[in-house]
Amino acid sequence: MDNNKKILSLMRKAINDFNLIKDGDKIAVGVSGGKDSLSLLWALKQYSLFSKEKFDVVGITVDNKQNTDFSKIENWAKQNEIEYHIVRSDIEEVVFNIRKEKNPCSLCSKLRRGILNSKAVELGCNKVALGHTYEDVISTFGLSLIYEGRLSTILPETYLTQTNITVIRPFIFVNESYTKGASNFLPIIKSTCPADKHTKREFINDLVKKLVKDVPFAKDRIFSAITSPDRYNLFDTKNLEDKRKK
Repeated sequence: MDNNKKILSLMRKAINDFNLIKDGDKIAVGVSGGKDSLSLLWALKQYSLFSKEKFDVVGITVDNKQNTDFSKIENWAKQNEIEYHIVRSDIEEVVFNIRKEKNPCSLCSKLRRGILNSKAVELGCNKVALGHTYEDVISTFGLSLIYEGRLSTILPETYLTQTNITVIRPFIFVNESYTKGASNFLPIIKSTCPADKHTKREFINDLVKKLVKDVPFAKDRIFSAITSPDRYNLFDTKNLEDKRKK
């Protein structure tokens, strides 16, 4: 099975397993210009052509610098009959020059999501799809475990009460090796973020890569532990508190 078919198959599995798409949905795909988000936009458009659920797909890019050239994506979207919008912003100026954030990713992500969700609402969308992959589930878990001391990761679906938007992640079963393979026909825009490749997430990704060298199946085991509740064997804090009180 080639990369594109594998992507569609794994995406369809996530959509069916978690009931991510329903009839009448209008889905805004957050498009950064990287391989994962563009692969998701392409895959959802393809899926909409044969899915039993009838839904619309819109691509939205939040430009952090106000002047990035996204014409390649605009032309590609037009050729593939995909509605596409660019929202200009000064996020990079705020994060790096005004706020001078030492750990910029959190604030940048929060600002970008806010703009993306607002534009989605403006366009009449009820869902926002993000291109988080199988590896992102693992790295987010690692970030929460090591830097926050808690067990948490991204979810297939999250409802945002303030905007009435449901965030979906149809790529959570999709390995990045497949999106890399699909990038040869996508209009990839190279990241210009000053913090690119120098983040805590990148550190976790490097740790996982080192682990996989010695334990080839490590990623599969971590993902399985995250997604299989029957395998949880953690402290029951309520039970411990009740015992202490006795």
